[in-house]
Formats: sequence, C-alpha cells, structure tokens
Amino acid sequence: MKIIRFIYKRRINWGILEKDLIRLLKDEPYEKISLTNKRVDFGEIELLAPSKPSKIILAGLNYRDHAEELGLAIPQEPVVFLKPPTSVIAHRENIIYPQGAGRLDYEGELALVIKKEAKNVPQDKVNDYILGYTCLNDVTARDLQKKDGQWTRSKSFDTFCPFGPYLETAINPSCLKIRSYLNGKRVQDSDTSKFIYPVDYLVSFISRIMTLLPGDVISTGTPAGTGPMQPNDKIEVEIEGIGNLINFVTAGNL
Repeated sequence: MKIIRFIYKRRINWGILEKDLIRLLKDEPYEKISLTNKRVDFGEIELLAPSKPSKIILAGLNYRDHAEELGLAIPQEPVVFLKPPTSVIAHRENIIYPQGAGRLDYEGELALVIKKEAKNVPQDKVNDYILGYTCLNDVTARDLQKKDGQWTRSKSFDTFCPFGPYLETAINPSCLKIRSYLNGKRVQDSDTSKFIYPVDYLVSFISRIMTLLPGDVISTGTPAGTGPMQPNDKIEVEIEGIGNLINFVTAGNL
C-alpha cells in the first residue's frame, strides 16, 4: 500500500495511490486507515512530503561499505543526529545551495515514518510503530561539517531534507536495493543488507533516548558513494519496492 500526502483544492489530504488515481482517506493514517469512496487523478494534486514530522532523526555511518569507503571503524553503537522539520521538502522540489557553503553532498537513504507515540520500544515490537517506508536525501554541506566538527549547521539548512514521494507499507527493509543518480549517472549502488544496525535495532535504540511522535521520521544512513552536487543538477534516490525521489539543485540566498 502506498500512502500519499498532497494538496487538492487548497486542502491537505491523505490518500492511497492506486495507479494514476488516489483514493482519499477520511483522516490522517496514523491511528487507522479509513478509506472513502472518492478518487482524484494524480495529475490534479500537488504532492507533499509524506508526513509533517516534529523531528527527523538520522543514523550516521550505518552501512559497512560506507565505513570501509571512509576508512572508519564500525561504531560500537548507533550514531544519531537531528534535522529540523523546517529542512523538509517534497519530491521534485528544489534543494537550495546556500551562500557560504563550498560543497553540497547528496546522501541517499531509506527512511521510515512513525505511526504512534513510541518510548522504550522493545526491538521485537518495532513493526507495530512504523507507518511506512520512503526515500530520503540527507543533504549535507560537507565543508561546513568538517569546519564545525559537529553536524548541526551542515545538515540543517532549509531544503536539506527531501523525502518521499510516498510511504510504502509492504516491504522488508532489510534487503532492498538502494541507488542514487546524479544527472542520470549512478553514483550510489548498495543494499540495506549492509546495514550495521538494522531498522528494528535503530528504532528501539532511538526510542530509549527520546519519545517518538506520530509523523516523526527516522532515516537509516547512507551507503558508499556520497559526493558533491552543483546548481542545476538533478539528484534521484531510488529504493527497491518504494520508488524514486527526485529533486533539483538551485543557487539561493539562504
């Protein structure tokens, strides 16, 4: 099932994607999915990011191939950090290259959306708290990350968290192909079987640190092959069973 969030006739709606049609939901899908009989054409809507999170939590260095690429040791426990909700943009929206940044990198990732409040969740109960999975690009001002020695500024600019285009509810997150394409050229090519810490471990670990709320996003880290983007570039994150997240880089005044 593909859950989609969108604007239709100036109102924010949720629906289920059925080929080129969207079947509207009565309410937000967090507590339960209640279908209506109304359908709208995909061409009539404005796509939004598939949740409005209170926070976005990301895992750093969570693929073995990425750790090997950087020559870094496997972390003894997950390394997590935050992006603000103001960094969120949707499928096909523009990533703004901020003034003062010397290098802007793509990081294609598998992300998930939380469907109910979660605190101290046992690892074997994690699936009960996940609404669905999606694509995410952890856009990073790499030079600022190195300059600051910590990650907040480099990952928190407006537009630095594209995710979407929708949520897929029926996949196994432990064995998915994940690829990124820069201007049509494949630049990342890996598999979630290379996770250091799998989804259930990550969600349980994070829930012991902070309370997760409906709509919150957890992103699971990027594989090998991260690299720079320039204004006018097209960046695409493709995940097996989910689809493709496409965004465009533009120079800006941020």
